[in-house]
Amino acid sequence: MEIVLASTSPRRQELLLQLGLAFRTVPSNFDETVPEPMAPAELVRHLALMKAREVLHRVPDALVIGADTVVVLDDDILGKPRDRAHAIAMLERLSGREHQVMTGVALLRGERTLVAHEVTTVRFRTLDRGQIERYVDSGHPMDKAGAYGIQGRAAAMISSISGDYFTVVGLPLSRTAQMLSDFGVDVL
Repeated sequence: MEIVLASTSPRRQELLLQLGLAFRTVPSNFDETVPEPMAPAELVRHLALMKAREVLHRVPDALVIGADTVVVLDDDILGKPRDRAHAIAMLERLSGREHQVMTGVALLRGERTLVAHEVTTVRFRTLDRGQIERYVDSGHPMDKAGAYGIQGRAAAMISSISGDYFTVVGLPLSRTAQMLSDFGVDVL
């Protein structure tokens, strides 16, 4: 059975490779604009499903994996930063505080659909403005929810996590492996 990742995220590709899967990527063309407010968990599940569904229409015989990640602070969803100032503002809000990272995962094949999400709590150490600006100027945060990537230089900003590390990277591997098993794909 062909496995397709509905994403061009290098991080998600690396994670699937860690599971030993043979797959190809097909970027989703789904418009991520959501017409009505959704709770963060509902949002990541919805976006993961819609991304996978859009790709499934183009590769109908494949098992398609879709995913979406958001950072949540004070009930606000922090997506990818629009620009340098937005990234700095996000990181200033996260500094010295706990927040949640939610990743939704959807697996689709034919008429069969499995959708789930995971939540991990992340605590940032207190950062000064210079540290934040240097990180933002590195370019690392610009394509990442919450303006940081735990697997890169931002690891130095994080004092603790509670939950699945891979949820923060962008694909909860244990949950994804369980879902793949339900489709007859065993990674262990």
